[in-house]
Amino acid sequence: MSDVIVVGGGLAGLFNAILLNRAGLKVTVIEKKTYPMHRVCGEYISNEVIPFLSSLDINLDELNVARINRLEVTAASGTKLSQKLDLGGFGLSRFTFDNFLYQKALAEGVNVLVGSRVEDIRFADEQFEVLTPGETLTAPLAIGSFGKRSNLDQKLKRPFFYKRSPYLAVKFHLQMDFPQDLIQLNNYKDGYCGVSKTDGDRYCMCYMAHRDDLRKYGSLQALEENVIRRNPYLDEIFRNAKFLLDKPEVINEISFEKKAPVDNHILMSGDTAGMIAPLCGNGMTMAIHSAKILSEKIIAHYNPGSFNPDKRANLEQDYTQSWNKQFAQRLWIGRQLQRLFGNDNMTAFTLNTLSHLPSVAQYLISKTHGQPFA
Repeated sequence: MSDVIVVGGGLAGLFNAILLNRAGLKVTVIEKKTYPMHRVCGEYISNEVIPFLSSLDINLDELNVARINRLEVTAASGTKLSQKLDLGGFGLSRFTFDNFLYQKALAEGVNVLVGSRVEDIRFADEQFEVLTPGETLTAPLAIGSFGKRSNLDQKLKRPFFYKRSPYLAVKFHLQMDFPQDLIQLNNYKDGYCGVSKTDGDRYCMCYMAHRDDLRKYGSLQALEENVIRRNPYLDEIFRNAKFLLDKPEVINEISFEKKAPVDNHILMSGDTAGMIAPLCGNGMTMAIHSAKILSEKIIAHYNPGSFNPDKRANLEQDYTQSWNKQFAQRLWIGRQLQRLFGNDNMTAFTLNTLSHLPSVAQYLISKTHGQPFA
């Protein structure tokens, strides 16, 4: 029997598994897909994670990351805000990074079950039962890191699941002539699109759009032609870039509603605990940081063989407080910033204003990010 079952083998799940395994806990990760895999993601990570990655002997140069230190935000009108990123970040594809962490977890002794779908998670008598088609696994602790939206959210009756979201997201990998040190956020009606370099010779382009626009035009291609390519910067990319994936990665009903870091006694991590607006470009960083926080709390509170309801309650309370302290304001600011974009006139006005107030622009960027951590 494991001490911890981690449901979902993305960034948060794998970092939790590696950290807890190093602390001597028996960890099982269940991932429904097989590595390597593509995921819908902007694939940009803030440099605030570098000290932490270094502590785990993760060498970014070996992963051939793209170093990014400039930001551009554009409107469909052609208005553009340019800003230096004081902290900066790097581009790294989920195809590369998730597979690297998976191999690292295996090499360090983590039990990873791939191609296995979790059908339900139940809690009774201080034990979790995690049901898969082939078997039922048990453990005193369960971590939920199953992403932005999952059927498990419905099984667990999480409130946000029943608040329908109108947004979908689409990701491509491209080859093109584009600055390697730049992340560009391009706005258009009801959405925006991030473009930046990843590892190797690839660029990531990930856009968010409104389902009503997709229904109106009937296909992703028609949506791109009639809405997204109204932004001249994106139109140039669509005209000149080489699209590398056989088909784009797509996810529906992206929700920015508040989520609970602990639900049904499951300790949530990464996007499963809360998702920042994609235009803030900090989702991967938050997933990594949330895994560090959760693992530290588990290590502090959990002792195999002497874990009881009081200790569980203390763990859940401690983690919730720490999660909210680190991320709640950041998520709130992200939601407010998102309201300034998606309308052509409002976007142009906001960008023109911030262009004349660079210190304010830098302040807003800083409030969607954290400080370096180890």
